[in-house]
Parts: sequence; structure tokens; C-alpha cells
Amino acid sequence: MPFSQEFDGKVALVTGGSSGIGRAAALAFAQAGAKVVIASRGVEEGEQAAHEICARGSDAIFVKTDVSQANEVEALVNKTVDIYGRLDCAFNNAGVTKMCSLIDSGEEDWDYIVNINLKGVWLLMKYEIAQMLKQGSGAIVNTSSVAGTIGVVNFSVYSASKSGVIGMTKAAAVEYAKLGIRINAVSPGIIQSPILETFSTKQLNQFLEEHPHPIGRFGTPEEVGEAAMWLCSEGASFMTGHNLIIDGGYTAQ
Repeated sequence: MPFSQEFDGKVALVTGGSSGIGRAAALAFAQAGAKVVIASRGVEEGEQAAHEICARGSDAIFVKTDVSQANEVEALVNKTVDIYGRLDCAFNNAGVTKMCSLIDSGEEDWDYIVNINLKGVWLLMKYEIAQMLKQGSGAIVNTSSVAGTIGVVNFSVYSASKSGVIGMTKAAAVEYAKLGIRINAVSPGIIQSPILETFSTKQLNQFLEEHPHPIGRFGTPEEVGEAAMWLCSEGASFMTGHNLIIDGGYTAQ
């Protein structure tokens, strides 16, 4: 079934939806017929993303949200339901990173990264699942990373947060499988997105020399966003608790 038919009338929530993978996913859901709620801390970019979707004839709103704050996450889900009446799909994609050795990372680095990447996913699922249980169905996709599946030098804290996302995804998937809710994860390799701007050219070039992608290029936000949308579709109806690696062969080496 074409995505444009399958997502008609459905409501999709995308966190980190103002740029990169999240923005690409939000646009893909909208093109496939879904009403889209974009959440992020970046107001200007988030409003621009929602405006772009509406300008194309689809329905979208932006809600400023810090996913590490329980009251803001609860308000986000409540506003989604207040405006659109339900929540069918959620792509919990908001995340941050920092390249730093374990001994050089500080407690503030740990709190910042883990609070957004791991606590944020927990909070989002907590309130999303509560709503989906009322409906009797729903699909959730959480963004992890290849750094959550293998050891990557100078990414210890980030890797810890993303490994936690995979473990939590699997546990939650088993917990709610018989209640009509599917929960999966995506683990991208290096994606050509704004997050690359957080690294210096020297850091990035060194990393790429040591860890090349066999496919010979970076991934695109669209490739990850569309994979997340597929995991929310009926085409993936027998998939739950799965971590879909999208890395151009990086972890196959």
C-alpha cells in the first residue's frame, strides 16, 4: 500500500523535528498524508518546518519542547491530542552529542547528553504509550545510533545514552506488544545533517579516516526519516523490539 494512502488521517509526532533527520521525517509523514506535530527546542526552525508542511497543503503544528522536562513532554502529548484527537505514530528523534574522551568528559556533559538522549526517550514513551493504550494501537520509533551498538573512540557518554535507548526500546516493545503498540529503533551511521557542525573539521576528518562507510558516502536525513516512517507503517506490522541499523555497511566491517 502506498504511504500516501496508509497515513491519511493519522497523527504523527516528531521530536527533534526542526532540522536534520527529524525534519526529513516530518516532511515524509506529511507527504504521506499524516497530520504532523513537530517538537524541538529551536523555535524559529521548528516554526519554519511546520510552515513548509502547511504551505504544501498538509497539516502541521510546532510545539516548543525540551524533552528532558516531564511537564513539557506531558504538555506536548496533551496538545497533540487536544488538537488532533489522537496519536498514531511517534518518532522520538531529539538528541545531542559531544566528541570527548571518557576521562575528559565532565558530569555536566553526562547530565546534558543522557538527560536528552535517554531520559527524553523514556519520558516521551511514558506519555505517548499512555495515550496509545487509550486508543488500543500505536507505533513508536526511537533514534539510537551505531555508537549504541559498537564501541566508538571519544563517544563514551553518547554511546551509553544510545545503548540505553536500544535496551529500553526492546524492553518496552515486549511490555506492550500484546496491547497493540509496536516500538522499534533506528541506528544511523554518519548522516549529513546539522549535528556534524558540532565537530571540528579535524575531528571529523580523523574519525572518517578511521571509520569509513563501505558504501562510500554519508547517509542522508531522508534515508533515515523514511525508514522510521516505514517502521510506523503496516508494512512493518510484524516488527517490534527491533533496532534497524542504517549505516552504509559501517557496522558490517
